[in-house]
Amino acid sequence: MCREKTDWEKSLEFHGHICIGLALGYRAAKAGLESLEARRSPDEEIIVIAETDNCGLDAVQVVTGCTMGKGNLIFRDYGKNAYTFGCRDTGKAVRIIVKPRDTNFPEEFTALRERIRGGKATPEEKEQLRKMQLEVISGILQAPQEELIQVQDVQLDLPEKARIFSSVTCARCGELVMEPRARVRDGQFVCIPCSDYYPSRVAG
Repeated sequence: MCREKTDWEKSLEFHGHICIGLALGYRAAKAGLESLEARRSPDEEIIVIAETDNCGLDAVQVVTGCTMGKGNLIFRDYGKNAYTFGCRDTGKAVRIIVKPRDTNFPEEFTALRERIRGGKATPEEKEQLRKMQLEVISGILQAPQEELIQVQDVQLDLPEKARIFSSVTCARCGELVMEPRARVRDGQFVCIPCSDYYPSRVAG
């Protein structure tokens, strides 16, 4: 009898490799759903506003079911390891902040990682770091939530559900473009890349 994969296993499969960032994103996603008392979103019941595009975001997508394609994953390029989770049914929202971890890593782990990043590590050192990384990840997956993340209740104006817009044809390249993303040049619809086009010569 086949066993259903865990959310962690599904996150690993989706991301393609095991890493610390993925584990932290996984814990953040679990905490977000738990705080909202919600389950994975098959449609747009849950929304996530991600302030980072690092490895952890892949786990957030798998665990919550929020994706760019469904319109319930919103990316804001703030470079912060934080996510806001909102529930349409209840209106409740929380912001999950992943706490810094470097200060909690063993000194040897940090030193080996820097050697690898600098291209100075031997194959033996790389294998040693891999084993240590697995130990760190195991610790992250089992650590008390308060050691890893901070949960803040927030007020969130939930965005409208995703809409399907008509397409128009770009007058310059001939490709279809979503009408709200189109620009107008010389009285014609053009796509964003073509809207920046200016010929080098102007007829006199």
